[in-house]
Amino acid sequence: MRTISLKILTDAIEMDVPQANAEMQPRHIVIRYDPDQSIGENLENIRVKLVGVGFDAIIIENPLTYPFSDTVVGLNHQRIDIGLALTNLFNVPVLARPTVTKDGLDQAVKAKQTYNSWHLDYYGEYQGKRNFGQEAMLTLGNGYYGLRGAYVESRADDDNYPGLYVAGVYNQNTTPVNGRDVVNEDLVNLPNPQALTIGIDHANPFQIRHSGITDSYRSLDLKTGKLTTTLMVTIGTGHQMMVRATKVADMRHFHRLAIRYEFTPLNFAGSVQVYGTIDGDVVNKNVARYNQFDQHHITVTGMASAANKALLTGTTKNSGIAFAIGSKLTSPNRDLREQVKTTTGAKAIRQTVDLTVEPAKTYTIDKLVALFTSRESGETPLDTAVWDELDEVSFADTEKSTAAFYGEVWQGDDIAIQGDTISQKLTRVNIFHLFVSGAALASNQLDASVGARGLHGEAYRGHVFWDEMFVMPFYATHAPKIAKAMLDYRYRRLPAARAYAQSIGKQGAMYPWQSGMKGDEQSQFVHLNPLTNQWDPDNSRRQRHVSLAVAYDAWLYWHITGDDQYMKDQGLELLLSVAKFWLSMATLDKTTGRYHISGVMGPDEYHESYPNSDEAGLTDNAYTNIMTAWLFQLIGQLKPRFAKHGYAAAAKRAAFTAHDFAQLDVVRRKLTLDVNDNGIIGQFAGYFKLPTLDFDAYQKKYGDISRIDRILKAEGKTPDAYQVAKQADTMMAYFLLDPATIEGLIADMGYQLPADHFSQNLEFYLERTTHGSTLSRIVYAVLTRMDNRRDQSWQLFHQALFSDYYDIQGGTTAEGIHLGVMGATLYVEESLYGGANLLGSQLRFEPELPSQWQQLDYQLHFQGAAVAVTADHQTLTLKADQDLQVKVADKPIALTAGKAVTVDYR
Repeated sequence: MRTISLKILTDAIEMDVPQANAEMQPRHIVIRYDPDQSIGENLENIRVKLVGVGFDAIIIENPLTYPFSDTVVGLNHQRIDIGLALTNLFNVPVLARPTVTKDGLDQAVKAKQTYNSWHLDYYGEYQGKRNFGQEAMLTLGNGYYGLRGAYVESRADDDNYPGLYVAGVYNQNTTPVNGRDVVNEDLVNLPNPQALTIGIDHANPFQIRHSGITDSYRSLDLKTGKLTTTLMVTIGTGHQMMVRATKVADMRHFHRLAIRYEFTPLNFAGSVQVYGTIDGDVVNKNVARYNQFDQHHITVTGMASAANKALLTGTTKNSGIAFAIGSKLTSPNRDLREQVKTTTGAKAIRQTVDLTVEPAKTYTIDKLVALFTSRESGETPLDTAVWDELDEVSFADTEKSTAAFYGEVWQGDDIAIQGDTISQKLTRVNIFHLFVSGAALASNQLDASVGARGLHGEAYRGHVFWDEMFVMPFYATHAPKIAKAMLDYRYRRLPAARAYAQSIGKQGAMYPWQSGMKGDEQSQFVHLNPLTNQWDPDNSRRQRHVSLAVAYDAWLYWHITGDDQYMKDQGLELLLSVAKFWLSMATLDKTTGRYHISGVMGPDEYHESYPNSDEAGLTDNAYTNIMTAWLFQLIGQLKPRFAKHGYAAAAKRAAFTAHDFAQLDVVRRKLTLDVNDNGIIGQFAGYFKLPTLDFDAYQKKYGDISRIDRILKAEGKTPDAYQVAKQADTMMAYFLLDPATIEGLIADMGYQLPADHFSQNLEFYLERTTHGSTLSRIVYAVLTRMDNRRDQSWQLFHQALFSDYYDIQGGTTAEGIHLGVMGATLYVEESLYGGANLLGSQLRFEPELPSQWQQLDYQLHFQGAAVAVTADHQTLTLKADQDLQVKVADKPIALTAGKAVTVDYR
């Protein structure tokens, strides 16, 4: 095993690098620390010096001794966990020499690799959006609530934001803006139940301030669902303590949260107070650009206490959702029922435990939380529900319950990657957050879906978008009850979708671009441009294609699970209602005999209307028309299957007539695409008349041009006037459907495309796309791989996988993770790299492992069968729990229940 040795000095880094000839002495390299560069830039110099050098591990010769990490060092009078930094740089384990000496090199490497693949760690205290982003990434939750991974000692300020959100709890406020009333519906930031802190000798409680924190280490254990934060604290009086908070969201009893608070006095004895608060003095202020609106969403209505328990009740101001949050303070080694003192303020209730302490001894207080709202609690009084839950909850039970839940998750839903530790970790981070965002939906007790930013922050106001479509494949193949609950949410809002269609003079059901509590349109009419600080018109509500996404989700869930009962009870009615809407959107040009769909926007989002036009929206968006044709064809295929059981009843509920059905085939064959002489499909009618934009010039001037729309508007221009795209639009259908399906739909429309049309269209649109959305990269990662552009595909996938971890959009992760791209990366890993094609009537496999990976293991469920998959660069091993016919590289394979079959797919 080849290792690099590093010794960290105050102003330099010394390295011993092995030579190609193992008999030669290692090269000794000294890298001087440049104080004019950041720590990251200085560490980058290590990579430059090691270009072309192969090695398996890095050993730090002189680390500092800490209880939370063995690779913390001092460099230029600052402490950093150099292990975290170098692991990200080189994707190899970084070891401490004392650990290697104690355990041996092989064991130390194995242990560190395992740790790195199961933990998301941050060292140091950060400010502003960087810390906000880490809080989002460290969010705990269970699909009922999400609790941002803030310090328990923090309150909301410029650097910390301890938000709490419950699925489906929205409130609408009205704010006067520029002479008009603007109504916003927000996912409500509820009272902070995680507040815990410490005081000495009844002095002011400790607060999160940079001056008082010597060290900070936060570690999310993905395997067990525990978030542990360790602080080395120095009070202004010189008192020193180590404080550790361990948070666990109960994944099975979803009204419960448990926090273990441990502190160790290091240099003093005396009196210490532990303060636990339920803080109702909160507003929604995670997203700065929303602060011009009224963000006060709750009213505290009452407080109560009994022994070691406390309760705060309240209601949302306009939606009238009541909530109750309770806490109980306990200790594993003392009875606190008579030792807790409770005090109340105007909007907060505080519990205090007074302890006499000794140095070097650890003291433990558990804060146990229960929360309920009127949306899911039925007739039970909320205070009764909270008191009863508090009687049942303990830290040990919550810890055990959650560990068991994640044990099942990782046994059945893990995607195991060999040869790439960082990709493995971030894959598990994404799986973790999909369950944080959706697990409780499987209970069928909640009327909610998963928002585009999960339950992790306030961006997009917590609304539900087409992003459901990007997480549906993972949920449908791994957690179908969650997928079904998402569709239940949409079905319950089918009346609202019908009313929305009627409001614009159309028939059928038109789902809103942004959906919240009731399913009415929550998109705004104005949007703040941060470059100009001006309010620009927002026409995003014209992304009518969201209805096609809902329809696609309904079909995909049914197709993957084989849930015919869903299709009979809900799915057919939803599909027919959406199809009726698109029939009413299509207008016939009697001159050409073709149908057109006008007044829409595509996924691109940069194009809202035609330049110098008084009409809003665009005509014949290619993605919209192709997916509409797909939906019409799908219904024609479904009707015979459900003719005896379900179709007639669904058609009646959807007011879908025999004439409507007949029109499906007529319209889909005559929908219009704008195809030029080279076989390029225009993004919309008139697209080819727009000029191109000089990306090179704009990059030289502005650097990051991912949001070129904002740049152009700041220059007094409009993206409507250029061939420029935020994300995949025309090519988006190829991400969702088999190429043969798309080509058949286009051929049925009467268009003949050249043999190389896919490559030509891909190149054309890549040159015009700025990837202003995280979803763009993951979609194009698939499309470029389909075109055999392996390096480009890997680069795009890698950027998407790292997008929230590195917050590549410059602060957006601070406002919540991007759940769609997280789900999509998992889909790509299984379907593209793992080779599982779920779109046909039969499972097909054709793995395409990245060269950086050695092996990929995963499981999936398809039409009642559970299939375990192991793929390397040569062979594919499949094992099903029932007899199953599949194809591997177009070769039929018969699987026998319980028997593994290995196939050479090359």
